[in-house]
Amino acid sequence: MGLLRFILVGAAVGYGINYITKKNENGTSIAEDIIDKAPGWFDDAKKFAEQTVDQVRQTVQPKA
Repeated sequence: MGLLRFILVGAAVGYGINYITKKNENGTSIAEDIIDKAPGWFDDAKKFAEQTVDQVRQTVQPKA
């Protein structure tokens, strides 16, 4: 039973890697698209974190 599970997990991982690295109609793969867009996502997340920290600071500041 353990061997069958090992074979199924290996096949699923192999299929997933094949799907992610397969080229689509514009000649790029899903993995390449993710790698190209990751810096932009990081910048967006950083801006969101800064805005959230500013909102928390405004909420926590004592009113004098």
